[in-house]
Amino acid sequence: MDLGSKIDEVARTMRAHREVLATEEAAKNALVMPFLQALGYNVFNPGEVVPEFTCDVGTKKGEKVDYAIKDGDAIRMLVECKPANGELNLKHASQLFRYFSAIQEVRVAVLTNGVIYKFYSDIDAANRMDEVPFFEFTLERYSKTDLRTLEKFAKQSFDVDAIIREAGSLKLQSLVDAELEKEFASPSDQFVRLIAGRIHEGNLTPQVRETFKEHITRSISGLIRDKVNDRLNSALSASNPHEEEPVEVAGADEIVTTEEELAGYNIVRAIAARVIDPARVVIRDAKSYCAVLLDDNNRKPLARLHFNSENVRYLGLFTGKDETRHSVAGAIDIYKFEKALLERIAELEG
Repeated sequence: MDLGSKIDEVARTMRAHREVLATEEAAKNALVMPFLQALGYNVFNPGEVVPEFTCDVGTKKGEKVDYAIKDGDAIRMLVECKPANGELNLKHASQLFRYFSAIQEVRVAVLTNGVIYKFYSDIDAANRMDEVPFFEFTLERYSKTDLRTLEKFAKQSFDVDAIIREAGSLKLQSLVDAELEKEFASPSDQFVRLIAGRIHEGNLTPQVRETFKEHITRSISGLIRDKVNDRLNSALSASNPHEEEPVEVAGADEIVTTEEELAGYNIVRAIAARVIDPARVVIRDAKSYCAVLLDDNNRKPLARLHFNSENVRYLGLFTGKDETRHSVAGAIDIYKFEKALLERIAELEG
């Protein structure tokens, strides 16, 4: 099996059992160890994958990192794990920070909850782990480009010098992607003023600014969708099959509104029609999810359809500003959450 097929298996396990992987040990056994095994490491060889790796760091004695991946006596990577249903942030990486400084040979560290894998290095300052990961891989959605990057960390192809050379570019790209995704999903006031200033003559009142913001969001989605469809159609019509690979855009297919997303949107709208005018329920696609909004207002999300991955599906439901993801097999499962959706509408109607 190739890496993609192995990762697909881990993703299926995650989709089936994520809701019950509430402890760190459960996440490690069900997801992290199979993930490391997919990369070619023998998780049952304590000389290669060292569990509960201990190193005295300064005045702290006996501190442990969940796994150390070794090549002989050299340490390739350190891995710190958290529960699958927990968020990942820098406060969870304190041991990694200290170990990174103490063990000079370590250049790669991974922080994970079994679903998301954040890869860190010391790009900004030697022997000090960066605060921002240079690569992030999630089992919820991944592209061929993500798999090609992940393959660099596999046992047979691991080359720390090559990884570090590419890490700076990957980190910058991820930061740019994140900022653009935020702008595409909800344009900032600065961006709205920039575009509106080139078109609108007169004062940019709050009402005018909000109108431009809605039009900019729609225009971005439409332009991206049209561009992607043009490129895909060009690739499909090419007579030489070898010409298909260069036209692939990393993550671009995630922006196209799929039939399943449209089906999910129509189900949410059908449920909403029991208490409100269904015309008020609007779909707005983004790179990482498809939003279903009330009154076409991104401050009034009814649900988010995380349907971009071929392997996993989630329905995001809201209470206030907080989103909770629920695993679903497909759009039809949204009917199971009718009560929660109606409660959300009541909350937004106020």
